[in-house]
Amino acid sequence: MSISLILFWGAIALLAYTYALFPLILAVRGLLWRRPVHAADIEPRVSLIIAAYNEADSIAAKIENLLALDYPPERLQVVIASDGSTDGTVEVASRYADERIRVLALPRQGKAGALNDAVRAATGEILVFSDANSMYAPDAIRALVRPFADPSVGGVAGNQRYLSGGEASMTGAGERSYWSFDRLLKRTQSRAGNTISATGAIYAIRRSLFLPVPEGVTDDFVTSTRVIAQGRRLVFAPDAVAYEPVARSSEVEFGRKVRVITRGLRGVLVMRELLNPFRHGFYALQLFTHKLLRRLMFLPLIVLFLATIPLWDAGWFYRLALLAQLAFYGSALLGLLLRGTRIGRLKPLTIPFYFCVVYAAALVATWNLLRGQRITHWTPQRQAAQ
Repeated sequence: MSISLILFWGAIALLAYTYALFPLILAVRGLLWRRPVHAADIEPRVSLIIAAYNEADSIAAKIENLLALDYPPERLQVVIASDGSTDGTVEVASRYADERIRVLALPRQGKAGALNDAVRAATGEILVFSDANSMYAPDAIRALVRPFADPSVGGVAGNQRYLSGGEASMTGAGERSYWSFDRLLKRTQSRAGNTISATGAIYAIRRSLFLPVPEGVTDDFVTSTRVIAQGRRLVFAPDAVAYEPVARSSEVEFGRKVRVITRGLRGVLVMRELLNPFRHGFYALQLFTHKLLRRLMFLPLIVLFLATIPLWDAGWFYRLALLAQLAFYGSALLGLLLRGTRIGRLKPLTIPFYFCVVYAAALVATWNLLRGQRITHWTPQRQAAQ
């Protein structure tokens, strides 16, 4: 067997496992291995934490959204930690004369430091973390805290949804498709044990389980997975919904992906103890596949393409494989050229385009990790909250 054949089928096996076999394993496990959560309608003291940098365009709408939530006012605290904002974020947030709101005007130190300071100022037994441009459904907090009635639960991941409509970028359209699939995975993971991690738009943990966030990592990943490292469950609450606008610019979204994946890979290194299957069982396989292997899929994709070229004369199957790859990447290129047009928003173009953007960003992020680059500060470049 030639080297090209070995590389071809090795790459196919990795791709098939990551994108088809593993989701199937999760689905079957979710059906056969159930660990129900004993949820109940409870009203613990909640501190909702937002680390903000130059969010003057979003923070007013965010505060008004939170103050209108269906949750007892005397049981809810909102801590807004401004990480050295220079656009008037502190001034806008400070206009709200409500005893539930506490605004911290901090020097520029990075998101990790802002979050750590915010938690020190928090008084709730449950910590809820959110982004400045995420709008919560009226019952989001109630749905998010219900699983905490089960003492085995240490963290709850909420349900992030992207708003439809408007002039979203092609990556935004692809993002919605990705999160629809990811939502299904979270349900099956949680049903049988633990969801892999939470998203920063909406998640909660017990105050007693919080540990200071290190610099240069994805804070929502590290904070939520530390719940599992401490022997508690991290479950998914599909009824706890937060809405976010999708990206309007593919260029901005690419930069955000590079930052998120760079910090995410470093987060996996920080939490590498969770990759031990002898201690964490099936969750270790989930984490390895979803957060490490899937982010490195650009490697077998490159190998597959390069290995298929010399196999052109090996038979019709390999010719078809090469033509299929060329068609897929050609669709992504066509989507790039037609972005902003009605044709460019069709899924046969947006999904390949988003796929290629993600893995190009993953390639850059992996290079950042290998050369030791840390991303500790962030500058939001996103659509304001509505």
